[in-house]
Amino acid sequence: MIAFAIVMLILLAVGNADAFFGATMLVLQLVVVGLVVAALATRGGRTLGAAALTVALVLNVGTLGALTAVRVAATGSYAGHKTDKQKLWEAYPGIKDKDPNRFLTQQSLEQLQTIADETMTDIRTRLTAEYGFTWVKVSDAQDRPERNGYGGESMLVRYASPVWATTQPVTGYAHKLEVMRTIDAIIAQHGWRGMIAFNDPASGVDPSVIPKMYGGATPQTQVDWEWFSDEQPDPGWFYATMTDLANDASGQYRASREQTSQRTGEPLEGLQLAVVGRYMLSASKVDAFKKALSKYP
Repeated sequence: MIAFAIVMLILLAVGNADAFFGATMLVLQLVVVGLVVAALATRGGRTLGAAALTVALVLNVGTLGALTAVRVAATGSYAGHKTDKQKLWEAYPGIKDKDPNRFLTQQSLEQLQTIADETMTDIRTRLTAEYGFTWVKVSDAQDRPERNGYGGESMLVRYASPVWATTQPVTGYAHKLEVMRTIDAIIAQHGWRGMIAFNDPASGVDPSVIPKMYGGATPQTQVDWEWFSDEQPDPGWFYATMTDLANDASGQYRASREQTSQRTGEPLEGLQLAVVGRYMLSASKVDAFKKALSKYP
């Protein structure tokens, strides 16, 4: 009776007749289960208990329906019965709370792909000439739809360029710094801003988290370096990262890198280059994007 009263209070607050019926069925079956347990535990009551158990099993479909009714009453979301408004916004081509015009005026997906390819080609050529690096592509370019914030997929994508890695380690503080500064000079020629060293306390990153993220409190002692640039106001992000296992005193980073290398085939350590773009619109989809936006106030 207590369970019945609780469920009824919930449903009175929701005000859903179907859910009221479902909850009644649910409480009825809870009572039946209680009778089953009590009957099976007493001498002479096993026949009654078996009959009650049969009733409970027969009503099991009702239980599922009752649980669904209670859930629907609480959420207002009927599976397979979404409102026209819900369906409309689920198909929204942009991103919730972001001005859709920015996606039409910013760099296109194809433009970012071109800049990423040109930038990394120049970096690899220059570093090979100056430092003798050789390279391997450890992943292909990928893009996947961005969620629109309304339960569906937008017409925008998250782009990840191919990742290129040196086949040689890059070690020694002065040498690593020289390589990164060379990269910084090259990307500036392609419109990227000056790089920020996230692993350096001078970058403004909380010094307390730097040792956990990069394996040391200072660049001189760290296993990992992470330098970053962007193309503000355009959406491209450029990353140059280094792993130097000579600074791995504990061996934990080496063990992790060995697992990654076995999975991806990438070198254990060295320099890696990558470009990422968020909320990218393909030039081929501009007209479709505008047409889809016209359906929304």
